[in-house]
Amino acid sequence: MTTAQEASPVVELRGVAKEYAGGVAALRGVDLTVTAGELLGIVGPSGSGKSTLLHIVGTLDRPTAGSVAIAGHDIAALADRSLSALRARHIGFVFQAFHLVPGMSARDNVAEGLLYRGLSRAERRRRAAYALERVGLADRMKHRPHELSGGQKQRVAIARAVVGEPDLLLADEPTGALDSASGDAVMALLHDLNAEGATIAVITHDTEIAERLPRQVRIRDGRVVADTRGRRAGAAV
Repeated sequence: MTTAQEASPVVELRGVAKEYAGGVAALRGVDLTVTAGELLGIVGPSGSGKSTLLHIVGTLDRPTAGSVAIAGHDIAALADRSLSALRARHIGFVFQAFHLVPGMSARDNVAEGLLYRGLSRAERRRRAAYALERVGLADRMKHRPHELSGGQKQRVAIARAVVGEPDLLLADEPTGALDSASGDAVMALLHDLNAEGATIAVITHDTEIAERLPRQVRIRDGRVVADTRGRRAGAAV
């Protein structure tokens, strides 16, 4: 990957505001740029606006005001169908609750992340197997969710999110349902994926998690109150 590509913006928010019914302001004039290859934490307490920011960056919601560009695409210019296609191709999601299909194997859960790519079932399963190898679950491909630990379930969810090689991975409280050892392992995995070139934003209320990341964007009352860069710490620090 060239230096120019590494510096390319994956996320560009300018003056983004979001108001809900009753005049409740969840975001107030947020500016945020995330460039290719970054690993950052978006951190704030409950009610700070970080979840709304996740929905805006993930194109799950549209802003009331301001501009949003994802991978160079102006969100305002896209109809809902085109926006869904952009989301499927450019953004991967990891959630606290895993969202795995109970009756399906780990490999088939991961292959679901490629359903809208026009690939054959065999090719989807081949890529899913490779993604599971990347997250250290080569020996768990046939296991169903109830046969996996919490940390393994989250690894499957991460494999599903990255199998399509999205421009951006959004991890929403990825360690929230895990014990500390499993949480550390998941964070180490995110660091490894970032070292391989993935652009990752971790949304969390946990300041300890955020402080392990090279960049921290702190949200309070719908505004970015700090945007700092620290050393590239390991997840187990």
